[in-house]
Amino acid sequence: MTPTTVMSRLLARLKTRDESGMATVEYALVTVAAAAFAAVLIAVIKSPEVRSALASLVGQALSGG
Repeated sequence: MTPTTVMSRLLARLKTRDESGMATVEYALVTVAAAAFAAVLIAVIKSPEVRSALASLVGQALSGG
């Protein structure tokens, strides 16, 4: 079997592969990644340092200075 024959058979097999469920898997992965990112953001915002910095920033914005 020549390398050209092997390559053409491999390409034919790849072209006929069923990808009907790929979109669902991609949506699921994006949803899981978004939830993980949200969890990290919540953990950061709940830290005392970030809370005090946000409170200070809001206080400055409300006082006009």
